[in-house]
Amino acid sequence: MQLTSEKRRAMPIPMFPCFVTLLVFGFSSLASAETHHLHWEVSYMFASPDCQEKLVMAINGQFPGPTIHAKAGDTVVVELKNSLPTEGVVIHWHGIKQIGTPWADGTALISQCPIKPDETFVYKFQADKAGTYFYHGHYGMQRAAGLYGLLIVDVKEGEKEKIKYDGEINMLLSDWYHQDIYTQMVGLSSKPFRWIGEPQSLLINGGGQFNCSLATNQGINKCNMENMQCAPMVLQVLPNKTYRLRIISTTSLSSLNLAIGNHKMTIVEADGNYVDPFTVDDMDIYSGESYSALITTDQHVSSNHWISVGVRGRQPKTPPALAILSYLNNNSQYQLELPKATPPITPLWNDYAHSKSFSYKILAAKDTPKPPKRADRLIQLLNTQNKIDGFIKWSLNNVSMVLPPTPYLGSLRYSLKGAFDQKKPRDWFGANYNVMKPPINPNTTTGSNLYEIKFNSTVDIILQNANALAENVSEIHPWHLHGHDFWVLGYGEGLFRKKDVSRFNLKNAPLRNTAVIFPYGWTAIRFVADNPGVWAFHCHIEPHLHMGMGVILAEGIELVKEIPKDAISCGKTAKMLMNNHG
Repeated sequence: MQLTSEKRRAMPIPMFPCFVTLLVFGFSSLASAETHHLHWEVSYMFASPDCQEKLVMAINGQFPGPTIHAKAGDTVVVELKNSLPTEGVVIHWHGIKQIGTPWADGTALISQCPIKPDETFVYKFQADKAGTYFYHGHYGMQRAAGLYGLLIVDVKEGEKEKIKYDGEINMLLSDWYHQDIYTQMVGLSSKPFRWIGEPQSLLINGGGQFNCSLATNQGINKCNMENMQCAPMVLQVLPNKTYRLRIISTTSLSSLNLAIGNHKMTIVEADGNYVDPFTVDDMDIYSGESYSALITTDQHVSSNHWISVGVRGRQPKTPPALAILSYLNNNSQYQLELPKATPPITPLWNDYAHSKSFSYKILAAKDTPKPPKRADRLIQLLNTQNKIDGFIKWSLNNVSMVLPPTPYLGSLRYSLKGAFDQKKPRDWFGANYNVMKPPINPNTTTGSNLYEIKFNSTVDIILQNANALAENVSEIHPWHLHGHDFWVLGYGEGLFRKKDVSRFNLKNAPLRNTAVIFPYGWTAIRFVADNPGVWAFHCHIEPHLHMGMGVILAEGIELVKEIPKDAISCGKTAKMLMNNHG
């Protein structure tokens, strides 16, 4: 039995705005998998997520978009109409593997054509595994314009959830810019280069506070506490219960840290996979990651507690986002007052030892499948900042990714010639590269960055971080793989050497779909190429992907069944379809 009531937007404290999902254990059903039919319309609307009005990409007039609730094995059908007046759109279902439906992955010019204005595309896919996921735009930088929402998959009917808890709270974290994404994209592609800068605010479930010093305890009156959209969100909880916090980051740029005053968190899930539980005072979360953390409401009911979300890995110029944990007291009322204590302070932005300590604690739960003992192929990807004719780019092994006008899935499945750059990218970047210094030769080239992978083979990828163009600058990069989970085999400092393979964790490597590379270091992942299709693998930071920081993996293309025509009716595949019906 499940009772669900959800509030996505931040509301003022007196209105008791936020509810949680209460769960009752011990009930089961023999009902078969369901099909969820959703009708969505993407359009612009005016909104003020942090009390500053701007255009927002919304779904059915909602920002963030509607939350999808399904059970593992259910089928989700989303009939998506594009009501944007002048641009295409797609939606990626982040963490869903799209087994048998690679055209539904929602990656523009990779798995499908952008959906044209006033046209409709039907996404149909199976929710393959229980976990905490989300969806977002994957065309241009539309995610940064607000095109995102939650996708929660519960265990199958009749199965018992491995995690014991009394209620759920969803926390969708994002960063927010007042400058529109089109100005940002033009600046990123300009000479001289115009960086997007730091976000103006951080949002929790679509609400935040702009230019508010409350989180630093420097004057509550400077914060707008009356406006519904930018007062701190209130999370109402019952005392002496255990709650599952589903925490998701869809930020455009920011790495984040979350802490709850006087409450510890026990991490139990990462990217839809159970992990060996461990307890922390605060947690880092990078763009594209999702976690479940258990908290116990064991504090006195007379006090409220701050939840604080701050920036990590960059010089923080954005105030923390705030929410309030409010207990039901003995009089069956929730506290109306702001917490008296100062909000938790985010660790120093460049305290990477703190960040690494958290990541290193994430290990697989006991029943997690172990990685194959050895790989059939090793690919090393050097993440560098480079230049093309004076324009700043990000590149992998000195190639900056540029997508062709014809989706890879269609052009590869139907063997179309000349649809994309056929030059094969390198599997390595050289043994003597100095990752601690800017590139000696900063010039790079563009390419398709298409890696063709033998079906059912095991592949190791080393994500190697390095110095950017400026001295003493190496940034955090969270990398997301579509169509697969992968094992995180380990992390290291400096340049990866082949002898480091002996250090790989084959005992309890966690399964993830997003992994972080720390400055001047490397991260090793392993996956099995067992999902026919064409899959993006890229940095999840929006401006970095826009500037070329990604590769494409193709596997088992000959096994892909007939692709829906409206997924590939652009570029050379459009001509092929027309000729076949001529």
